[in-house]
Amino acid sequence: MVSWSQRVRSLRHRFWFGFSERVRWSRGAYYESPARVLPPRPPAEAERIAALSSRYQVKFELTLNAATSLNNYEYLDILDRCWAAAGAPRPCAGTVCDVGCANFWYAATLRAFFRPQRLVGIEVEGHRLYRDGHTRVDYAAGYLAGFPDAEFRVADYAASVLPAEVISAWFPFVTPQAILAWRLPLSLLAPARLFARVRENLEPGGVFFMVNHGHEEAAIAADCCKAAGLSCRGGEARPGPLSAARALPPVGSLWQAA
Repeated sequence: MVSWSQRVRSLRHRFWFGFSERVRWSRGAYYESPARVLPPRPPAEAERIAALSSRYQVKFELTLNAATSLNNYEYLDILDRCWAAAGAPRPCAGTVCDVGCANFWYAATLRAFFRPQRLVGIEVEGHRLYRDGHTRVDYAAGYLAGFPDAEFRVADYAASVLPAEVISAWFPFVTPQAILAWRLPLSLLAPARLFARVRENLEPGGVFFMVNHGHEEAAIAADCCKAAGLSCRGGEARPGPLSAARALPPVGSLWQAA
């Protein structure tokens, strides 16, 4: 059920969404100032970051600021723990497609974990304007500058044909509250179409990786996956040390064609 207040918020979001996509403003690629060295972290976090850095041969802080670097380590931690909990071998994918990638700040994490030949991030609101005058496409250009095998695409994934061996979705929208909190109109809330497209785009033997906010949202998303013809192969619901600050635990799951 959608309340009247939610409908009013949706109308406001629809106006600004349409405006940004029509104007398509850009100031050019935006590059973060590298942190070089991370600020001191609690012992458990520092230990986990060191382990991930060694295992995947990454140092995000050499090219990204401290906040973005820490967020990348958290995402890498979620991937690492989810695959381990599922007992699944880490895929070396031909194509990885990430659904709803925002400005694709975590592209480096997906490249480090999946080692793809091609990486595609797709975002329906690619021209959202930030306070500094740059847009998502500007930020994405900076984050992908050193990755010739990566692409940022502005499009509605539910209407896109993008075959891939691995499809990932970090916190996909499955409830009105979630999509409105992200300042998007309710017209873009179409979980059935979204997960049906995931199933259609998933190559034979491929894996769909999904992360949700808490167990309640994960249960809703799981029902959508099953309705689309996907079967769960395992996952991880316990928050790691790098996700301790989240109000709800990130629930990761792996899915394949049923």
